[in-house]
Order: sequence, then structure tokens, then C-alpha cells
Amino acid sequence: MVDRLNYRIEVTGPVEGRSAEILTPAALDFLAKLDNTFAGRRRELLDARRVRREELQSGEKPLGFLPETRRIRDDESWHVAPTAPGLEDRRVEITGPTDRKMTVNALNSGAKVWLADFEDATSPTWHNVIDGQLNLFDAIRRNIDFTTEAGKHYTIGDDPATIVARPRGWHLVEKHIRIDGRPVSASLVDFGLFFFHNARQLLARGVGPYFYLPKLENHLEARLWNDVFLLAQRELGVPRGTIRATVLIETITAAFEMDEILYELREHAAGLNAGRWDYIFSMIKNFAAHGADFVLPDRAQVTMTVPFMRAYTELLVQTCHKRGAHAIGGMAAFIPSKDPEINATALEKVRADKEREAGDGFDGSWVAHPGLVPVCREVFDSVLGGWPNQLGKLRDDVEVTAEDLLDVASAGGEVTEAGVRANINVALRYVDAWLRGTGAAAIHNLMEDAATAEIARCQIWQWIRNGTKLEDGTALTRELAVEFLDDELASVRAELGESNRLGDAYEIFTETALGEKLPSFLTTGAYARYLTDAR
Repeated sequence: MVDRLNYRIEVTGPVEGRSAEILTPAALDFLAKLDNTFAGRRRELLDARRVRREELQSGEKPLGFLPETRRIRDDESWHVAPTAPGLEDRRVEITGPTDRKMTVNALNSGAKVWLADFEDATSPTWHNVIDGQLNLFDAIRRNIDFTTEAGKHYTIGDDPATIVARPRGWHLVEKHIRIDGRPVSASLVDFGLFFFHNARQLLARGVGPYFYLPKLENHLEARLWNDVFLLAQRELGVPRGTIRATVLIETITAAFEMDEILYELREHAAGLNAGRWDYIFSMIKNFAAHGADFVLPDRAQVTMTVPFMRAYTELLVQTCHKRGAHAIGGMAAFIPSKDPEINATALEKVRADKEREAGDGFDGSWVAHPGLVPVCREVFDSVLGGWPNQLGKLRDDVEVTAEDLLDVASAGGEVTEAGVRANINVALRYVDAWLRGTGAAAIHNLMEDAATAEIARCQIWQWIRNGTKLEDGTALTRELAVEFLDDELASVRAELGESNRLGDAYEIFTETALGEKLPSFLTTGAYARYLTDAR
């Protein structure tokens, strides 16, 4: 605990080993400056989120493009800042948590960018949060290596990927750092520690402090981030506009404000990204009470080619390129298998997905495993040729209406017992892994993260609420879902054995998928206990 003239900073997590290199008095003072300045605005914006969600759920105020910001959308004269060094070519981006092994492998993967993820791919134990900062600190200084259990030694190569850090969203707090007794914004902890320790070092290496911003719901939240950037740069004497940020458009409300989000961040903006699972989760969360027209089929059937998803991605490319920003495609989550038939089928789907994105004008795309980098790179190489991006492809042919973005019924498809069971099975496995400290979990040949748990269990909730019928005509009731849940729990428990957190995973699933309300699994009692106790 450190007392200052006007406030008290308390670190309640253990400060052991090299943690003190990150949690220096100066770094904590910097966090306090950020949080004290912006805590009130952050709270107001989170309250506004809740009000807007209630309006959408009730139908009181329909969702559409904002009339009050039409001048921003119609004004073709403004553009975002010029592309920053190290971000000119983003044809392949690899994502993953900030543990030491992933840090070395991602930087050596051949991808152009590594999304160093403190958010959905990281289980936010105190150890993971601080260890991740240490790993990035070492990587930026080219002072990191990794040795496997078999004794194979890895170090960073000569041409590592550009690091783009993703802090946690505005809705989360870091309970292990408190100012005057209140927990600090997790967004500001992740951003602030990374920026404080690495901004000058990155500039000395010819790049800069770059970030992915998750879970934004409107342009006012982007404005808050922009003001954070301005203050951070001023406090450390870093030139204004040094920071670059790519925003994930992973909420339905943000999809209606893409121009406005880029406008608010324009001197710091690098681009937008199409985040699939959280976007679908947002659609269900906001419109689940609107009846059958908003009921989605099995999640495996909600591909990026269904009309309402296609409208979203094409609008994203058009908006980005009109403003000089990069458009980055969605995740290829497949993990290469030892089974050649599984590999062949999955890689064919990955290739088709990346060909669609490259053909639509995306400047690059995400993969979750180094084994997918060559496939993604080959596809974008064939389209880009000698160009680093497709910013010149303006997509003037695209016309997307509010009705197009909200046309969930266009997805078609069906809900099957296999799809219900798959959602339950994956949610149990993922939450179990997450509670044991693993935020990116390999499940059924896919790399799953927190967005997986959200979409998997909220679909169950939606289907129960709507009495959705399965392929045999049976309505999915809470009682039937519990029957499936008990079956899947027994199956997973038999496979994983006793060293697991499946009891808590079961509790979280029951609370967030089978109750009257649809909370995030991050707001459950089991999660709260975990976050407080996590070491």
C-alpha cells in the first residue's frame, strides 16, 4: 500500500519475483492519474450501456444510424491518421494470450502482427495479468526465450511480428489494484502498465505503442479512449498521435457507429476488426426478447456468409477504406490436427473463408495458431501482390441499411439436439479451463476463448425463452436443457478426471443460461469469487 497526498494506492495481489519491475511506484502513480481522471466518465458510460440495452430489449427506442451524427458520416473530407510504422502490412495477424510460450511462438510465427491478448484469450488471474506484462516487457527488449519440456530452446527471430496489445474491456475491473478502496478499471491497468513501461522503447525501435480496443458499444466510449491516449502521451512526454488503435466491432450497436468511432479516434485510429462470436452474442443480448425473428440456428451454421453478417463485414470494409483505415477480418480458430482428413477438410474451409475476406477488400485477417499463418498469407499474397494492403479498394458498390444489419432471420438454418449439446459441452470445457487459469483453450480442434462461453450459453438461453423446436419437433425447455447439461457434465468429467473446476463451470452455466435473466458469465457469483481469490 502506498499513500500519496490525495489518494491511497493498494496492491492486494502478491508482489513476488519480478513483479516489482512492473508494479513500480511511478507506474502505479501513472495508473492512479488515469483512473482518477476517467473513473467517473467510465461509470457514466457503463450506466448508459445498461439504459440503451433496456431500450433495445423493450423496443422503446429502435436501433438505427444516429441522426445527430449524420454530418460525420456524410462528410467525405476527413480521414484517420497516416498508417504507423509496423502496421503498413497486416495481411496475417495471430492472436493469443501473453504467456511466455505464446509470446515467443507468436512473434516467430511469420504473421505480420501479434495481438497480445489480455482480454478474451487470457484468464485474468493476478499472475496472468502481471506475468503477461513482464513477457511483453522482455519481448520488446529482445530479452525473452522459452524452453520446452523436451529441452528445445526458442528465442525471438530477426523479423518478429509487430505487437498490438489488447486490454480488457471498459466493463471489467482489476480487483488486485485499488485506489482509495475502489478497484481500478482493468482497461486502464492493462493499457497503462504496457504504455508506461514500453512506449519509449517501442519508439526507439521504430514502431509505437499499438492497441486493439474490445467491446466498445458506441462512439462516446471511443472518445473516452482517445482522451486516455491524449493524457497518457502528455504525461510521459510521448508525441501526440504516437498511439494507434484498432477497434473491434463486436457489438451490434457499434456496427451502427463505425464512422463515428473512427472519427473520435482519428488521430490515433488504425482500423476496425470484424469480431464474430461477440457480435452474435451482442445481437442476442439486445434482441433476445423480440421473438422468433431474432432466434439464431446452431452456432456452427451462423457463418460470415449469412446475409446479416455479410452486411456487417461489407459495411466495415467500405467504412474503413473511405477513411484510410485498415479493415481486418475475423478469426480462423482451427488447430491443426494429427488426423490428415480433419486437417484437409478444415484447411479447405479456412482457405475459403480467407479468400472471401481478401476478395471483399479486407487488408488482413486473424488466425489462432501458427500452423494457419501460411494458408492465410498465401491467400492474401495472391490478392495483394506487391501491395501492403487494399486501402485503394473503396467498395462504392456496397449499400447497407439498418434493416440489413438487423435481418437475423436471414440466417435460416435450424436448431438441433447436437447443436444444443455442443454448446453445453464446449461451454463447460471452456469455463473449466478458464477457472483453472487458461483463457485460450483447445477444444475439439478449435481454439476457444471467452467469447465462446458467451455465445454458447446465451444461445441456450434464447432457445429456451422462445420454446425453439429441435429438428425432431421437440421444444427445448429448461428441463430438457438440464437433462442435456447433466449428460454432458458426466461425459466431460469422465474425460477430465478430478483435477477440474467443472462444479463451478456447471454453476456458472446454470446461472447464466437457464435463469430468467441473461447476464454475462463474468458477472456471476462464481466468477466474482474466482476473481477475488485468483492468484
